[in-house]
Amino acid sequence: MKTSEGVYACGDIALQRGGTLKGATIVYKTFGTLNAKRDNVIVYPTSYSAHHTDIEWLVDVKNCLDPSRYFIVIPNMFTNGLSTSPSNYTGGAFPEVTSYDNVTQQRRLMAELFGVDRVKLVYGWSMGAQQAYHWAALFGESVERIVVNCGSARTAPHNFVFLEGVRTTLLAARTEEEGLRAMGRIYAGWALSQTFYRREMWRGQGFTSLEDFLVRSWEANFLRRKRADLLAQLSTWQNGDISTNDLFRGDLEMALAAIKAKVLLMPSATDLYFQTDDNRAELPHLRHARLVEIPSVWGHRAGNPRGLAEETAFLNQQVEALLDA
Repeated sequence: MKTSEGVYACGDIALQRGGTLKGATIVYKTFGTLNAKRDNVIVYPTSYSAHHTDIEWLVDVKNCLDPSRYFIVIPNMFTNGLSTSPSNYTGGAFPEVTSYDNVTQQRRLMAELFGVDRVKLVYGWSMGAQQAYHWAALFGESVERIVVNCGSARTAPHNFVFLEGVRTTLLAARTEEEGLRAMGRIYAGWALSQTFYRREMWRGQGFTSLEDFLVRSWEANFLRRKRADLLAQLSTWQNGDISTNDLFRGDLEMALAAIKAKVLLMPSATDLYFQTDDNRAELPHLRHARLVEIPSVWGHRAGNPRGLAEETAFLNQQVEALLDA
């Protein structure tokens, strides 16, 4: 599989909420080959706390993001620790960055580096799904299809409150490590379903006890990251809204109705914070959309089902149908 990695220099960016992100850069990775017509392009944005290495497992000839057919670009979000983030910023106090800021720079990257002005698909899970929604709402006919996998057009109030618990925990902790470990334990209760824990499904993942699962899976996951980056990215998530811009002036229904792309809404049946009901409310306002719920007890994790055969097969089937439509 042909791959390449690079850094796109955005320069100084005037941000949506005010202020400037100085000397901004996007770290990206590509897979496959851009064809002569430049019409085989898939953009695959990252999710909360993820680097491209955490989500690139889906890019495989056995999966829907097949690099033998498509040219796939993973742009790392600002604040994720690779692209410009509090942990690597030298421009003073780190300003507030939105999903709008992310996708407008991602579009520049696609146009300036690859000469691409139209994409076949934007595929996103979780915060990546929020970015996919932004791509479709902001860039009109330049986006043919999007997959909104366990995500929403606007962060729901209950989702916001969940994140407030995480944010407050990180800020209240005496040390960074203490905060990250506590964050992992909070997240473990939200990212997976009640049924997952009732059935003790962590046993099938190689853990010897529930405590072992919490420490080696959830605490360890967030200990890889910096608190300042997680807080900044959390703010981006909390303020996620495709209508908060000059085009739509806060009118979510208008923003949804403006989307010309074919939309696959793919929530998980047991997701505790990106709920199916949010997508059901969006569906009537979309022109060309289908809602298919992932039948899984893996909660939010069902949308990123690395190592989960049934969920991966379901995801592949639905996304391949969209790509072939």
